[in-house]
Amino acid sequence: MQKPQFVENQIYHIYNRGVEKRNIFLDKQDYLRFIHSLFEFNNENTTINTLFHFNSQAMETEPHYLEKGRKPRKLLVEILIFTLMPNHFHLVLKQKKEKGIIKFMQKLGTGYTMYFNKKYKRVGGLFQGRFKAVLVKDESHFIHLPFYIHTNPLELKTKKPPHYRGSTSIMGSLEKYRWSSFLDYIGIKNFPSVTSRELFLEFFNGQEQYKNATYEWLKNKEEGEKEIKEIKID
Repeated sequence: MQKPQFVENQIYHIYNRGVEKRNIFLDKQDYLRFIHSLFEFNNENTTINTLFHFNSQAMETEPHYLEKGRKPRKLLVEILIFTLMPNHFHLVLKQKKEKGIIKFMQKLGTGYTMYFNKKYKRVGGLFQGRFKAVLVKDESHFIHLPFYIHTNPLELKTKKPPHYRGSTSIMGSLEKYRWSSFLDYIGIKNFPSVTSRELFLEFFNGQEQYKNATYEWLKNKEEGEKEIKEIKID
């Protein structure tokens, strides 16, 4: 897939998966480390040592700890949405600086690969080539993309699309999944420092309405997914 030209203040769906479809998150610490990296590498300034600031226990008990005692970052991008799955990830980014997305994704990919390879005593690339990117330019794409990304974890429970209509337990499942920005979008503090949620929450009229809209979208999930034109990740 040919990458679009990245332009300031445009929104892009960014995604990638593990090489040979391998899992890139093997335990809780891996998820926490990647989420920490989303925050730490989103900075024009050079990151000297992410290990110095990374504290998985603090992220668990006080997820906004990243904001405390730190110099203001010079953001490369706004991270609007994220979801991490065992073998892939989705991001929705808004570029803030020239070449911001390229710089951010290079830092993120290299940093996490170095962490993963050192931890699991492996060598070589971790991701399946360079990241994929799609410009969000249509209103229908803008509307449906957040729901598609935030409900992606539901696919972990079954290989076949589950029957969503009328099932309130589905929303309960989403609220138990920590490795996305969904909880912060519906008012449950999870990793609030990582994302900029104002744009989508204003569009969907707040946290409660976003939660309700997600539930309604799930009732007609197959129709909603038709509006997402890019390749799905298995």
